[in-house]
Amino acid sequence: MALPWKLHADGNGVTADAIVLPEERLSWPRTIGFGAQHVVAMFGATFLVPLITGFSPTATLFFSGLGTLLFLLITGNRLPSYLGSSFAFIAPIMAATASGDPENPDLGRASFGILAIGVLMAIVGLIVNRWGTGWVNALMPPVVMGSVVALIGFNLAPAVKNNWLGNPAANPDVDQALSSWVAVATLVAILLITVLFRGLIGRLSIVLGVAVGYIVAMLAVLVDFSAVKDAAWIGLPSFHAVGNPFVDPSLWGLLPAFLPVVLVLIAENVGHVKSVGLMINRNMDPVTGRALFADGVSTILAGFGGGSGTTTYGENIGVMAATRVYSTAAYWAAGVMAILLSFSPKVGQVIYSVPPAVLGGVTVALYGLIGLIGIKIWIDNNVDFSKPINQFSAAVPLIVGIANFELSFGAVQFGGIALGTISAVLVYHFMRALAKIRGGKPDVAAPVVTAGEETPR
Repeated sequence: MALPWKLHADGNGVTADAIVLPEERLSWPRTIGFGAQHVVAMFGATFLVPLITGFSPTATLFFSGLGTLLFLLITGNRLPSYLGSSFAFIAPIMAATASGDPENPDLGRASFGILAIGVLMAIVGLIVNRWGTGWVNALMPPVVMGSVVALIGFNLAPAVKNNWLGNPAANPDVDQALSSWVAVATLVAILLITVLFRGLIGRLSIVLGVAVGYIVAMLAVLVDFSAVKDAAWIGLPSFHAVGNPFVDPSLWGLLPAFLPVVLVLIAENVGHVKSVGLMINRNMDPVTGRALFADGVSTILAGFGGGSGTTTYGENIGVMAATRVYSTAAYWAAGVMAILLSFSPKVGQVIYSVPPAVLGGVTVALYGLIGLIGIKIWIDNNVDFSKPINQFSAAVPLIVGIANFELSFGAVQFGGIALGTISAVLVYHFMRALAKIRGGKPDVAAPVVTAGEETPR
């Protein structure tokens, strides 16, 4: 069977004003080189999720590579994308494993939540493929969507402080002052690299900052290399089984914390489709449903085998924008490389050896940036916060999410992310419904309150 790509007119390179389209490729050596560049771009963010959550780095790499290949197949090689670890899963994973032994968390519980989200994403993909995305916009207008994405990032703030101090609960003998300085060095490195370098190096500021922090941690004797030395160079990825909700009914109670992740994944996938369409000057909207379905299938597989849930990656969009190479052949090469890397236990142990202090420095920026993505949704969609309906639809869920409110109904427990999401949707639609019944408008401007005044009741 013939390969699906035709050789670009200039197979050994790309002129300044030319682009390599998804159905084209360069020479295979160059294609493999661009694939390696995509691996470098995704690697920093992809390994951070298992490092923070305790998931297996090798299993995560395996399912990210496999998910990428499946994504390309399902989208018919029309949409270039790499599926890496989604940060939106971090908070619910940590909530799912918080009640167990911190040294040996029951990751199967979190995997059930990932699996369930994958199933739901696949269903959403099928619905979007049939009826479009209008229903999503009606249920989750920009003010609600932005609030949900923002609270997911800000809800993780307490975990940042714990890592910043060296995770004293798990390491009671850690020098918290020394850990704090290592965290500061990591954060400063990220900021300097972001400002001083452009192009790919600037976009890799997170992973390069981790590398700098790791070196500082080594000098501070905070890195334990014993597991790295004992690990084999070649071996199977460290898979683990998913929890069975029919054996452990409490797993059903985890789902409310995971459900908001679907909204983030939808936003990320839709944004990816539109970004690629703009860059290659094509209407890619018809493939949106397939993209959502493919991400769902990838996440289902990750949930079954112990990998982190996946999503399309902005880092790789940056690589395409810089190189003007949109060939899906490069992503096939990247997916295969990731799978091959996953068969090295030593790689996994090197990732695991990164100390909590380095994570503290990274996550100060990382979790904040996740929150700011939600704010960017407000800005990009011109959300008017002079309107009371928008004010309360954002104010209530943010406080609920940041304060991490909890509510239990028997075995089912709702955490801050779940309650924040529910409150965002309910407040928005409740206020709109009341305004319609009253015959007024829900977008009447709120009174301006200056310093020293009370908010009118």
